Amino acid sequence: MLDTSTIKTATLVVCPLLREEANPALVEEEAVGLCHALNLDVIDVQSIVIRKISAATYFSKGHLENFKQIIDEKEIDLLYVDAHIKPGQQRDLEKFLNIKVVDRTGLILEIFAERASTQEGRIQVDLAYKKYQKSRLVRAWTHLERQRGGASTVGGPGEKQTELDRRALDVEIKRLEKDLEKIKSNRSLQRKAREKESFPIIALVGYTNAGKSTLFNILTHSKVLSKDMLFATLDPTMRAMELPNGQKTIMSDTVGFIRNLPTELVAAFSATLEEVVEADIILHVHDISADDHMSQGLTVKNTLEDLGIDYGSDHIIHVYNKIDLLTIMDEIEASRLEKLSRKDASSAVVSARTGRGLNDLLSTLVYHLALGQNTYEFHINSSDGKALAWLHANATVNDIAYDEKIATINVTLGDAALNKFTKVFNYNPLL
Repeated sequence: MLDTSTIKTATLVVCPLLREEANPALVEEEAVGLCHALNLDVIDVQSIVIRKISAATYFSKGHLENFKQIIDEKEIDLLYVDAHIKPGQQRDLEKFLNIKVVDRTGLILEIFAERASTQEGRIQVDLAYKKYQKSRLVRAWTHLERQRGGASTVGGPGEKQTELDRRALDVEIKRLEKDLEKIKSNRSLQRKAREKESFPIIALVGYTNAGKSTLFNILTHSKVLSKDMLFATLDPTMRAMELPNGQKTIMSDTVGFIRNLPTELVAAFSATLEEVVEADIILHVHDISADDHMSQGLTVKNTLEDLGIDYGSDHIIHVYNKIDLLTIMDEIEASRLEKLSRKDASSAVVSARTGRGLNDLLSTLVYHLALGQNTYEFHINSSDGKALAWLHANATVNDIAYDEKIATINVTLGDAALNKFTKVFNYNPLL
């Protein structure tokens, strides 16, 4: 891993651009943001149009000569390539430039490794990192070219050290996968326990640095780390939240998404992202002040769809955040969106920092949890006090009649509450 604990590492950032790349400035801004998230000292940024990727070094010889000149003149210690490059390309780049090279996957993994604070987060990151290491042993270990000799019982004479390293990584990966399965199982049990408490789950999702944690803090009166940098939140957090109508809910803050998120991380964080899949309502938080908020929103949409979530469903609410950062012209558009959101209740325009629009958002949540309200009748076992108490707390009870064993209860409740009740207590309404 990179050593960022002492002197800042002088870094050259290179952004390979394909011909269809829309806005090089936005790509550069995110690349620099990733480096700053790891406390790297960005000395220079180069955007390079790539017409043909070199099989050996990714870049053309002319580009490499230009990098070499910058590295020598500005005493660069690290080259960050804002793309996924192959292990052999990384090795040949390091050999030609004579400095350390890290690609987009490697840098994001470094950020996650530095930020993980819970046992679950550390296991998830460690698993992803070891899978990444295994794919590029050509550079991840300092002793790769050694030959192992002697009468070792682990490997025969002459066995390459890389094979032993790969075997050791396989053992570690299997161990971590088992640990993650235990966490997944525990998380499933915790989820079932929460379901029995009957509280609706509201999950926050969005592009990294969209303001999810700031919104989470103000709605749940919490103090989760909220900072203007990429991946400020890594470990998932859940807190209770009470809506204006007195209904209790649970809000979940999740890791931010980013374009070209490493596949190793998507797989490792599947247990965490299950909270989003199981949520009753998903708040997609958009940074409306970002120049590329449209493409950021598309990245989140694609990620949710990869998780099997219907992005067009009614239980997704779009929260357009950071309106306090808009210019006067953009403010006109924000006002238009505010008026529109009050009509269709599928969106809200807010400033999590100043509190503007939060009442509208809370009203939208109340509305969505009551959406599709109808009157239903249930036959409940008179001894099932939890089910009866749930209906009294989460529905409007119109009438109730008891006999010796059965309570016949007539209630009005919304689709979300109906789904929650039938799922948790296994009672279906009478037809």
